[in-house]
Amino acid sequence: MGQLRTIHEKLVELGYQMIAVSPDRPEVVKNIQEKKDVEYTLLSDSKLQVARAFGVAYQVDDETFSTLMNYDLDIEAASGETHHWLPVPSVFILGTDRKIRFEYVNPEYKVRIDGDVLLAAAAASLD
Repeated sequence: MGQLRTIHEKLVELGYQMIAVSPDRPEVVKNIQEKKDVEYTLLSDSKLQVARAFGVAYQVDDETFSTLMNYDLDIEAASGETHHWLPVPSVFILGTDRKIRFEYVNPEYKVRIDGDVLLAAAAASLD
């Protein structure tokens, strides 16, 4: 989300509203909003219902879960759930007709969309 914060103002100028959905529980999301001065809407999807509906969620296997725990990444504590689901990096641009005009989904969690690419897609997707 860091890079997207840098283009937030330009997206607003184009007429877009940015909404981010986090796998963290509502209390964690609220804390993020307060500490990081988030300018966009940040929502909690700790049960991963939205991510699964969009087809961008995967279930972490036991080995990966153990590895995450070894790095002090407790997805159960963050989400408040024991389902072990996580979303992949995803961006969707919707038109005023609520239809998806552009989507970016990458199964490699370290790879995020470039801000310039997203701005170009947003400009091209205007109604």
